[in-house]
Amino acid sequence: MMRGYFWIIVITLLIAATPLLTSSNTFFNFTVVVLIIALAAQGWNLLGGIGGQTSFGHAMFFGIGAYTASMLQTHLGVNAWIALIAAIAAGSLAGLIVGFLSFRAGLRGSYFALVTLAFAELLRVLANASEWTGGASGLLLKLEPSLANMQFSSRPTFMLLALAFVFISLVITQHIVNSRFGAHLVAVRENEDAAKALGVDVLTVKLKAISLSGAMTAAAGVLYVQYFLYIDAAIAFGIWISIEALLAPMVGGRGRVLGPLIGAFTLHGLGEITKSFAGRVPGIDLMVFAVVLIIVIAFASAGILGLLKKLSDRFAAKGGA
Repeated sequence: MMRGYFWIIVITLLIAATPLLTSSNTFFNFTVVVLIIALAAQGWNLLGGIGGQTSFGHAMFFGIGAYTASMLQTHLGVNAWIALIAAIAAGSLAGLIVGFLSFRAGLRGSYFALVTLAFAELLRVLANASEWTGGASGLLLKLEPSLANMQFSSRPTFMLLALAFVFISLVITQHIVNSRFGAHLVAVRENEDAAKALGVDVLTVKLKAISLSGAMTAAAGVLYVQYFLYIDAAIAFGIWISIEALLAPMVGGRGRVLGPLIGAFTLHGLGEITKSFAGRVPGIDLMVFAVVLIIVIAFASAGILGLLKKLSDRFAAKGGA
């Protein structure tokens, strides 16, 4: 049980130590983006990986978090940290609403996935047309670096803030995996009808999962807008974040606690390496993502962590023999 927490702490400390090794703003920009993606992907992983409820529209939670925090600050002058709490609550509430409408109707599998995609697209259209969201022009946050505004002139400082959020999400997910609720989630994922026959309240389990998932992904949206200080409908509810939130766990290890973080670093690391060789070719990183996904599906369906576990077991068996 403690082994999972051990690796969470080790990887977090390794990332936290990077400002001691480099002062490259390019590196810190890269790491901040990866950590934001990893946080959103952890939200997806909780619902789609551990719970087995595949979503194609996690951008709705990301966008709700980003826009809630942005609108509260720009229109009402609300403190950034209070706006963060409100955004997380809004993401959680959105998860409950979407989950209740979908799961109550018995939607699962591809039907549920398409419903989440439809909700994300609906919110994108509404955000693009509303004056409160800035319409097509989006919202621009005022540049006022300070702890109170959750803005920092030092990129390493914001990286550590994003890392703290990812660390909390990892600990929460590991706790869920070790808990009775986690066992119920896995049971629902493996066989929903059998879980129901064994007395598991399937609807409640799913609603808890999508609520927590929405909260985590909304927090990622807040971090994005606090770092870039700008959001519009195409960014907030764009298909890009839904794809990345899904791809990272698939590549790193779907249903594994560290899968989203490992997958996010792998995908974006390969993307940056490819760009350095191929130049700024439009869409080259997406091509890399596609190739990596094909390779993972073909040769390592359990992701990088699953492949490492298989190799470890094989070597251990040979050593025992």
